[in-house]
Amino acid sequence: MKKDMLRGPKLLLYYLGIVLMFLGGLLVLPLLGLVFYPGEANETYCFVIPAAISVLTGYLIFFALRGKPLAHLEHHQDAVLVVLIWILSILVSSTPFLLTGKYNFTQAVFEVTSGYTTTGLSVVDVANCSHIFLLYRTLTLFVGGVGFVLILTSAISDKLSLNLYEAEGHNDKLLPNLAKSARLIFGLYLGYILLGTVLYLICGMDVFDAFNHAVAAVSTGGFSTRTGGIYEYHSLSIELATILLMLLGSTSFLVHICLIRGKFKDFFLHSETLFSFFLLVSTICLSATLLFVTGYQGEENLVLTAAFQLVSALTTTGFQSVASMASLPHFFLGIMIILMLIGGGLGSTAGGIKQYRVVVCLKGITNWIRGARNSRKIVHNVFIRKADSMNLLEGKDYIENYVFITLYLLFFMGGSFVFSCFGYTAEDSMFEFASCISTVGLSVGITGYYAHPVILWTAILGMFFGRLELLVVFESIMSSFHALKGGISQCLRKTRAKSKQN
Repeated sequence: MKKDMLRGPKLLLYYLGIVLMFLGGLLVLPLLGLVFYPGEANETYCFVIPAAISVLTGYLIFFALRGKPLAHLEHHQDAVLVVLIWILSILVSSTPFLLTGKYNFTQAVFEVTSGYTTTGLSVVDVANCSHIFLLYRTLTLFVGGVGFVLILTSAISDKLSLNLYEAEGHNDKLLPNLAKSARLIFGLYLGYILLGTVLYLICGMDVFDAFNHAVAAVSTGGFSTRTGGIYEYHSLSIELATILLMLLGSTSFLVHICLIRGKFKDFFLHSETLFSFFLLVSTICLSATLLFVTGYQGEENLVLTAAFQLVSALTTTGFQSVASMASLPHFFLGIMIILMLIGGGLGSTAGGIKQYRVVVCLKGITNWIRGARNSRKIVHNVFIRKADSMNLLEGKDYIENYVFITLYLLFFMGGSFVFSCFGYTAEDSMFEFASCISTVGLSVGITGYYAHPVILWTAILGMFFGRLELLVVFESIMSSFHALKGGISQCLRKTRAKSKQN
């Protein structure tokens, strides 16, 4: 191993320098909107100043460390780097909101975190927000939907490594070459956004609204350019188009490849496809029936009302077709909490526990019950169907899923408890924090511009941990702690050695 190779903290710093230059370019993209809205040029400084500082800082770091061969990321450094990339991106990207003078640090970080994690909760009054800032919010959804690492990998090939790619929550290496997989996913993502924009234009939206809502739907983000969101349009065609785009966004990219290649059998037999179909059909029928029986008067078409809200919850998009979530019956909100926690498909832009993990958990429970009822010690092989294969479930698969789901639910209960400490009911607290940790964006009014800072920071942590799927963040914290502990121990040993010599 060469002594002059970049490794350890210097290697992490090198990659962060690249990220800073990328962020600088990202910050000036919303200014393209000035071509259509030149009257908003007075806000140019909000983007140009942080962009220039970010690019300059990143280049200085890159210049100082250039020319040296790069070592492989050491054990757990991939998780540390992913977390650092996300934290750095959120801090740098919150600067434009800060420079407007309308938002404090907490509010700016909340808005950007909500965008990058594709949550859609907001402290921005969109009715009094410029077009370039609305575009900027949409840009955060676009980047967050596929992830920073995927975009960087797509641009600069495999140098960031497969481990780093998977640490961000991707399990969708569709082709043997990682960079080609990233570009394929990126192409699909752009294709669906274009499709969504065209559909919305046909349904009557203007170009600006159509593009922004298409990105929000496909990224399962939920930011809207209208105060009332999709509800404000009162359009059946727009609601149906949105349902289609939300389902596309929450479906694994691997499943999309099967569909595009004409492998319809693999598509329909995929475990998540079957599970989501069963879940949506059963909950929509149950909810619509209960809405009718209880005399809910909110909307005329109860089936469409139930379908839109439940699809939005399961896909973790956060659009709504009712005036207020608080107007819905308690049983309906309870069903939505469950669907928000389950979330979308593994390897999609959606959040939540993910349907694949829930299916594995259910299969494990079923297998355990079957074994408990059988007096003889018989080993049953349990398989789970993926789009391209049949996979045998082993003991470690069950354990990993049980651990993840347990941690997820514990974190959910903790965040809900914090919200309830501010006087909110248990139901509202659980609904709001389920929306945060599963990166949904539906709200009963707890988070917002005037929310207490503790509530906003609790929501920020929920969105951040939920987007990076808990274990990556915990792994990063533990690795950093052990590295710091090892560094301190090494310094103490050197100090003692010098003392003995003296």
